Amino acid sequence: MIQLPEAFIRQMKAQLPTAAESEAFLHSYSLPRTQGLRVHPDKVNISNKNVMQSLQQLFSLEQVPWCETGFYYEEETKPGKHPYHAAGLYYIQEPSAMSAVELLAPEPGDVVLDLAAAPGGKSTHIAGKLAGKGLLISNEIQSARAKILSENIERMGVRNAVVVSATPQQLAERFPQFFDKMMVDAPCSGEGMFRKDPDAISEWSPAHVDMCAARQLDILESAIVMLKPGGRIAYSTCTFNELENERMVDTMLERFPQLKLERTERIWPHLHRGEGHFVAVLRLEDAVDEASSPAGGASARGRSKGKRGASRPEDDALRIYSSFAAETLQVDALPLENGEPLLFGEQLYWLPVVPGGLFSSASLQGLKVLRPGLHLSEIKKGRAEPSHALALALNSDSDAQQSIRLESAGEQVTRYLRGETLESTEAFQGWVLVTVDGYPLGWGKQSAGQVKNHYPKGLRR
Repeated sequence: MIQLPEAFIRQMKAQLPTAAESEAFLHSYSLPRTQGLRVHPDKVNISNKNVMQSLQQLFSLEQVPWCETGFYYEEETKPGKHPYHAAGLYYIQEPSAMSAVELLAPEPGDVVLDLAAAPGGKSTHIAGKLAGKGLLISNEIQSARAKILSENIERMGVRNAVVVSATPQQLAERFPQFFDKMMVDAPCSGEGMFRKDPDAISEWSPAHVDMCAARQLDILESAIVMLKPGGRIAYSTCTFNELENERMVDTMLERFPQLKLERTERIWPHLHRGEGHFVAVLRLEDAVDEASSPAGGASARGRSKGKRGASRPEDDALRIYSSFAAETLQVDALPLENGEPLLFGEQLYWLPVVPGGLFSSASLQGLKVLRPGLHLSEIKKGRAEPSHALALALNSDSDAQQSIRLESAGEQVTRYLRGETLESTEAFQGWVLVTVDGYPLGWGKQSAGQVKNHYPKGLRR
């Protein structure tokens, strides 16, 4: 039985309208927590009945009512251990949290910022809505969490995301009036995490709630400067108190009369099948003067620097990669559009850009960048070695000229994920795409019937 803080119990009894509802809410903490996953539409076509029936049978899936791609699953089915998870078919996410991006409603072609993005649930949800078109900047200020965010962006095969680690103020100086949509899943007191994380209970106090609210206001004041006129921002928390939710929204509406509240939504654990979430969606009617924000500063947008007409290392690297792609991938398997090559040491990336030169590699100068777009390959001695991200960005085994299909229930896929060498009866030579039931999983390099394993060492299990 969870022992809730007495101050929290008093807070919720005062906040909820009746004693019966307070009792039902507090009783919900004695019930098992909900488990959910969200399938990635770039990889799983939810209208394909055969595919969805297979997933439903594997994990006892039931539809989450507020998210078309969201499903409850039975804990004992352990989808996080299945090879499909490594292939990025779905993201394990608490069902209530799926509501925020659904209400923000990003569309293909939007320029979107996820301001406090780790571990990546909302960013990968946004990426699915963008369908590879537009730009997603996913930010996480804490370095260790930013690394996890970057890994999840890679696992889900996201092609058009940039992962950075910066303060909201740094981003506000860099990107004033830049984003069509913004997600601010603010650090909060975590009252909706009590069933999942005992540490959230031990850290909770009225003073902690006050501290979170002050931090949320600082974040929002920087965030609003980055929104285009007509743009929308979704502010969300996984907590229940009004100070961090409705009263925070009221404060923002008072400070920024250009903001208009479109809607708020609460998910309660005693009324819905979920741990609980708050979402407010606001629209910016007119531009916010940068001087009215703590960020201030000047924009660092612009075109990439470089001598016009001169050959850049990036161009040479892209030619090497393009030669590899012509030999290894099917035509149009992964077209490089609306972007530019970017070389970090020997690592070649494809950076998504915004038409009109409003976003390019110059926009990232001075920021800590963990993932500047899609990682294509490592360039070694005039040769391209494909990245793991490239494999996961492909849609199926038919995207590669040479591919090996492993069965999800077979021993071979377990061996591959452990990093072992595989045997192949195919008459292949060179790079092969290794898939699980046709879904890309990673690379191997075949010679004389042996497939050398190129699954990343840090992911092997």
